[in-house]
Amino acid sequence: MSTKPVLGIMIGDGAGVGPEIIAKLVQRNFFAEYCQPVLVGDVRIMHRAFSVLDSSPALQVVDSFDQIDFAGALPIIDTKDQDPDKVPFGTLTIEAGKANLDGMDLCVNLYKEKKIEGFCFGPFNKAGMKAAGCELESEHHYLAKLFGHTDPFGEINVLGELWTTRTTSHIPIAEVSANLSVERIMRAVRLANTSLKNSGIAKPRLALAALNPHAGENGECGREEIDIIAPAIKEAQALGIDASGPYPSDITFIKAFRGEFDGVVTMYHDQGQIALKLRGFDEGITIAGGLPAPIVTCAHGTAYDIAGKGVVKTSAFENAVKMASRMAVAMRS
Repeated sequence: MSTKPVLGIMIGDGAGVGPEIIAKLVQRNFFAEYCQPVLVGDVRIMHRAFSVLDSSPALQVVDSFDQIDFAGALPIIDTKDQDPDKVPFGTLTIEAGKANLDGMDLCVNLYKEKKIEGFCFGPFNKAGMKAAGCELESEHHYLAKLFGHTDPFGEINVLGELWTTRTTSHIPIAEVSANLSVERIMRAVRLANTSLKNSGIAKPRLALAALNPHAGENGECGREEIDIIAPAIKEAQALGIDASGPYPSDITFIKAFRGEFDGVVTMYHDQGQIALKLRGFDEGITIAGGLPAPIVTCAHGTAYDIAGKGVVKTSAFENAVKMASRMAVAMRS
């Protein structure tokens, strides 16, 4: 029996580039090198994606996981929920949004039943999911609800071997300082530490970025570093976590990209995103950090503007599959 993990591969929003990415990787037989893949999504959308590439590989179309013959053709659990006529390229639709919510339901259940060891998903459109009835902030919150997960969780962005977590995320810059606390920073620290360990790194090295210019200049340019970030670092160290800083944010990533750290804890959304996307926009991935299952996607979005043109790059999703496979193996008991 193969030691490669069985991974669900959700096709994502059918109006975006997710199905094309997956179609290109199927065409190259990429998945077989890292996992035993099970595609999850509407087979009609996949046929449309293959037609964009002038390709028509054999698929094993099943209605449920238990029907799969792993000795046969590439399996796809046909969810029959994204009619291509109702999900045109480059268009936000409720149908695609609901399909993504239902797909997460299915994959989480398959994981709980120990039929898959994790999953990757093509890009979602948050507006579409909210239009379909999701009242939660993001897919990460939706997944946490499905798992009944109450420990720290959240989006982790990864480029190469560098991981980043955020203390605050989707809030206005004007509200960042008021939302910093030792407790919230420690939540991000614990999330980074646990997630890195789940990827096989025994003693993660974490850097904490400062909030203010020059790390606050000893209180002359803000006191958040003295009053909040430094105490959080001391608390983390007392727990045996290898945390250091706060480092001025304009040099934190210079040190990190040199390999001095495994992860960076940032204070706000763009503090890490700008650095990672400037360094490797087409390579980055997003991990659903803290959750019981390896769940990974590409860091870019649905790219409606190029959907259906066959020009999308696959490197970020390739990295997502590699990471999900690596985490699945590391998390085996």
